Amino acid sequence: METNQATTNPKSRKRSIIVFVVTNILIIGVLVLLWTQLTTPASNATRHTSPDDTLISAGDAPSPLIGKAAPSFALSTINGNNKSVSLADYKGKPVIINFWASWCDPCVRETPFLQRSWPDLQSKGIELLGVDGGEPSSAGIKFLQKYGVGYTNVADTVGGDTLISYGVTNKPETFFIDRNGKVVAHWIGEIDAAGLQQELAKLQGK
Repeated sequence: METNQATTNPKSRKRSIIVFVVTNILIIGVLVLLWTQLTTPASNATRHTSPDDTLISAGDAPSPLIGKAAPSFALSTINGNNKSVSLADYKGKPVIINFWASWCDPCVRETPFLQRSWPDLQSKGIELLGVDGGEPSSAGIKFLQKYGVGYTNVADTVGGDTLISYGVTNKPETFFIDRNGKVVAHWIGEIDAAGLQQELAKLQGK
């Protein structure tokens, strides 16, 4: 009996040591993971998705159009007797062009905000134009009616030329065009009050 105990104890101790080491490695790994998550600052940027579900951070964004004349267009309204609206109609006025779609979740949050902001923009002599793109106009009409949108909105055709000429790849995207017809700012993703004021400062040359 003594001989058997002497031969098994070293094996038992070896297994205990292995279990102890592995357990501690796992515990240390979990603690490191938790510490990393706790010490990594969370991003406050609004996120939105493209049609292919790519996450995009909202904010002021570069564009090859900045500093250049805004591409011209002529599109039909979807909340105003189906009349034609062109960029030339806004000559001499600063204008904000917001590209959106009814399927876009950030647009659902952003559109009511833009509607609330519209009277203040009007008082400053700034025009606001929405462009519904990449979907049948019937979907856009229902969307505008649902959220009680009063500012002018036009429809680009599915995969239309206006979205292409402005380089719109995600929605919403917003362009700020000064009274000389030049693009001065570009915001990608949902815009909020702080973002709007930031871009308006550029639009007004402040």
